[in-house]
Amino acid sequence: MAGEDFQALSAKEEADLELLMSECQIAMSNAELFAEQLSKQLSVLDGANIHSIMGSEDQVLNLMRLLDEGIQMAESIEEKLTSYDLILANVKEQMEVMQDKETLVTRRNTNHQRLLEHLDHLINQLDLDMKHMKALMDGDLTSPSGIYECTVAAQALHKCMNAEIHPSMLKMAAVEEQQKRFRKLSSKFSQRLAHHLNNQFIHQGNEIGGTLSRLAGELRMPQHESTHKELVIYAELMLWLKNMDQPVFQALATVYTDSLSKLYVQEVRDFFESVKQRLMVREGKGKHGTLKLSGSTSSLTKIGHDGRSVSMQSVDSAHPATHVYGSESDLAARNLFDQVLEKVLQELERVCIAEQDFCFRFFHLMDKSASPIPEQAVSNKDGESGGTEDVWQLQTSAANEEFYVENLGQGLLQKRLTPDMRQINDEVRAMMAELFPTLETELEAFLSYAERQDSMYTMYMLVRISQHVINNQHMGSFLGKTFGNYLIKVKRGFDKYIDMMIQGIREVRVSKKNRCGIISFVHQFEEFANLAEAIFKGSDRHTDLNKAYTKLVHVLYEQIQRVASEHQKTPREVVLMENFHRMFSILSHLKNAGLEADRKEAKQRYTDNMLAYTITLLGRPLEKLHIFFEGVEARVAAGVKREEVGFQLAFSKQELRKVIREYPGKEVKKTLEHLYKKVEKQLCEEENLLQVVWHEMQDVFINQYKHYDELMKKCYPDSQLGLEFTIENVLQYFSDIAQSH
Repeated sequence: MAGEDFQALSAKEEADLELLMSECQIAMSNAELFAEQLSKQLSVLDGANIHSIMGSEDQVLNLMRLLDEGIQMAESIEEKLTSYDLILANVKEQMEVMQDKETLVTRRNTNHQRLLEHLDHLINQLDLDMKHMKALMDGDLTSPSGIYECTVAAQALHKCMNAEIHPSMLKMAAVEEQQKRFRKLSSKFSQRLAHHLNNQFIHQGNEIGGTLSRLAGELRMPQHESTHKELVIYAELMLWLKNMDQPVFQALATVYTDSLSKLYVQEVRDFFESVKQRLMVREGKGKHGTLKLSGSTSSLTKIGHDGRSVSMQSVDSAHPATHVYGSESDLAARNLFDQVLEKVLQELERVCIAEQDFCFRFFHLMDKSASPIPEQAVSNKDGESGGTEDVWQLQTSAANEEFYVENLGQGLLQKRLTPDMRQINDEVRAMMAELFPTLETELEAFLSYAERQDSMYTMYMLVRISQHVINNQHMGSFLGKTFGNYLIKVKRGFDKYIDMMIQGIREVRVSKKNRCGIISFVHQFEEFANLAEAIFKGSDRHTDLNKAYTKLVHVLYEQIQRVASEHQKTPREVVLMENFHRMFSILSHLKNAGLEADRKEAKQRYTDNMLAYTITLLGRPLEKLHIFFEGVEARVAAGVKREEVGFQLAFSKQELRKVIREYPGKEVKKTLEHLYKKVEKQLCEEENLLQVVWHEMQDVFINQYKHYDELMKKCYPDSQLGLEFTIENVLQYFSDIAQSH
C-alpha cells in the first residue's frame, strides 16, 4: 500500500526542497536535527496562521452571510425558472396542437381542390356536347357540311370513350353509366354510317355503262376522280370506324372491293379489246383492206421490197439482196404498236396508282411502324398539315368547316403521294389484287395476241415493260409486282422468238444452181440487229439482247460452215470469205463490246479463206512452173544440195528453159484475164470484194514470182535463167485488167 501512495516530486517541488536543504547546512549530515528544525518552523507557521485567522473572523462571518444570501437568491431564481418552464411547456403543447390543426386544414383544402379538379376533368372528358350527340344520331351523311359535323362529333365521341381515367374512377356508377351511353351511341352511329357507305359503294360499282360508252372511241380507261371525290370526304369517318369498330370497317372494305372489282374487271377487259381493235385497224389494213401482219410465231417471215411475204424455209431460190427484215408498212405497224403499248402501260399506271392512293388514304392502310401520313385531309385554317394525332383535334370553327367542305372533297387526291410516303405493305397489295383480279390475266392475253401478230413485238414489250417495272418497283406496289410478273413472261416470249430464229436459220436451204453470195440468214441477222438496236437503245434490257446476239452469232457461224460445205456451185472458200466478211462488217457496225471476240473471229475467218481462195486459184496460171519448183523443193528437202539440183535430169537447166518458154508475158496476162473473169463470176456483187481479192492475188502472185526467182538464183546460180516478165510487168498486167473491167 505504501508503494501505491508514493508520488514522485514534481520539478517545482524538487527545486523548493533543494533550496530548503541548501539553506540548512546540517541537512545532509544530521537529518534528525534538520527534521527537528523543520518541525519547529512548521509550528511557528501554524501559530501565525491561527493568529491570522482569528484576526479575520469578522470578514469570514461577513463572507458566510453573503454566501447564505446568494444561496437564497439562487433558490428564488430557480423557483421562478421552474414556474416559467411550466408556463412554456403549456405554450409548447398549445403551439404543437395549433400547428397540427393548420397542417390538417391545408391538406384538407388541397385535397378538396384536387378532388374538384379531378371531377372537373372527369366531367369534361365524359361530357359530350348535345350538338355532337344530335349529329351522331340524326346528322346528314350526304352533304359536305353534314359529313363535317358528323366527323367532328365522331372524333369527340372517340375522345370521350378513350379518355385517360384512373382505374378507381371507372368503378363509379356515373362513369359506368356514361360509358355505357357512349358505347350505345357509337354502335348506332357505326351502323348508320356503315349502311350509308355500303349503299355508296354498291352504287359506285353499278355505274359502268355510261363511262364506257363515252370512251368507246378513245384509247383511254375511265377516270374515277369523281368517285374518289365523292367518297374521300368520308375518310376521317372511315378512320374512326377502323379504330372503333374493326369488324364493320373490314366488312365495308370487303363491300368496296367486291363492288369496284366488277367495275374494273369490265373496264380492263373493254380497254384491252379496244387496244386490239386499234392495232388491227391501224396496223393490218393491206392494199385490198384485208388484215395481214407478218412474222407469226409459226414461221419466220421476211418481207421483200415488193411487199411479198417470203418464208425463211423457201428463200433458197430468191436473191438475198432483195429481202429486208420488214417492209415500210411492217415497220410503221411496229412503231404504232410501240406507241400503243406505251399508252396502255401509262393508262394502267394512271388508273392503278390513282386507285391505290385513294385506298391508301381512304382505308388508312399504313404499317403500324410507319410514320403518319404527311398530308392530312384535315388541316387548320392556314392549310398546315399535321400528323395522325391531329385528326382527333379538329376544331369546329367556321373557318375549318369551310376548309373541309371546299378543299377536302376537291383537292385531297390532287397531291400525289411520293414513293417514300406510300409505305406500301401487304394489306395495300392485297386490296389492289382484289380490285384488279383480272389485270395480270388480261396482260398475258395481250402478250399472246401480240406474239400471234408479230413475234418481234416481244422486243418492244420487253423494253417498255422493263422501264415501267423500274418506275414502280421502288415502292413495291401492286402494279410493280404485276408488271414484274408480266416482264418474266415477256422475257420468255423474247427467248422463244430468238429460239425460233435459230430454228429458222438451221432449216434454211440455199439453191445449189446459182452462186451462193450472202446467205439469207446473214441478211436477216443484219436487219434484226439494226432494228433491235433501235428498239433497245438506252434500255437496261440490252444485256438480254447481247445474250441473244451471242446465241445467234454462234449458230450463224455454224450454219455458214454448213452452207459452204453443201454448196456445189460456189467454192467453199468464197462462201466463207463473203459471209464472214459481211458478219465482220455487221459486228463492227454494232460496236458491241460483248461481241468483240466474235468480230475478231469473223475477221480472221474472212482473211484466212480469202488467202486460201487466192492461193488455190493462183496455182493454175503458172501451173507447170509451180509443179516444177515443187519438185525442186522436194529434192532439196530430201537432202540434195541446191546447186546440185540442176544436174538431175528432170530438173536440169534445159527442162527449166522449156517451162519458162511456156509462160511469156502475153500468155501470163491472158491467163490473168481469164482468172479475173472466173473470180468475177464466182464472187457476188453485193459484197464488193472483187478488187480486194484481185489485189490479194496480185500480192500472192508477186510473192510467188519472187520465190521462183530466188530458187532459180540459188539452184541455178550461173545459168542466167529468169522469167520472161518482170515484177513491173506483173503490176501493169493486174492494173490493166482491173481498169478494163
